[in-house]
Amino acid sequence: MARKVNLNADMGEGFGDYDIGNDGAMLRVIKSANVACGFHGGDWNVMDRVCKQAKENGVSIGAHPGFNDLWGFGRRRIQMAAGDVERMVAYQIGALQGMAAMNGIGVTHVKIHGALSNMACVDMDLARAIGRAIKGVDRTLIWLAPTGSDLVTAGEELGLTIASEVFADRTYDDNGDLTPRSQPNSMVEDPEEALKNILHMIEHDEVISTSGKRVPVKAHSICVHGDGPTAVAVANRIRSGVEAAGYAVVPLTEMEFA
Repeated sequence: MARKVNLNADMGEGFGDYDIGNDGAMLRVIKSANVACGFHGGDWNVMDRVCKQAKENGVSIGAHPGFNDLWGFGRRRIQMAAGDVERMVAYQIGALQGMAAMNGIGVTHVKIHGALSNMACVDMDLARAIGRAIKGVDRTLIWLAPTGSDLVTAGEELGLTIASEVFADRTYDDNGDLTPRSQPNSMVEDPEEALKNILHMIEHDEVISTSGKRVPVKAHSICVHGDGPTAVAVANRIRSGVEAAGYAVVPLTEMEFA
């Protein structure tokens, strides 16, 4: 039996007449889509379109909540009380559930976006607030969270199913955190370099940091950011490369988590 891995991307992050990324092309490659819920990107028409295309391509969909920050694309840090974060996340999950239901599909997972994710990865109060929101809306939702983060720890505490995520198009520091986007070496845009990094992660359960340090990781799911200039090329190369290495690329709902 082939080993399994998931390939995901953030989708539906445009709004109105403003479009970001090539959702149609990405949805023919990935197996799980994280759909913006209207706060950092997305709107009801975009969510509806992505749900339809995901259903056509056999792609599972998840909510991708973030800060209410269209201007900053959800990448600006906003200080909020934990209770406000909990309600904000629950609200966004519910928005996508409505659009999914209209299209005869269900929301299967949640992945937090941008600055909210970065903050909660190292803040247990925020991480637990997000976990309570997910559990309160639907405890069967899979929580797609960065490997080794407080989000993973909070999800495990709350008894949620955790899919541990690594990034194909980002580099890592010595702590196992993503290199800040403000640094010149934060992004990986070359498809071959991305594949080399990912194969090392999934084969050896470790990532090589920008300084050469070996950092343990767990890689249930591989993310390619859908808004990057080489996103489709990277996603295609990752999929073909991991399949050639003997992995079956499947939706999160078909993964076995351990």
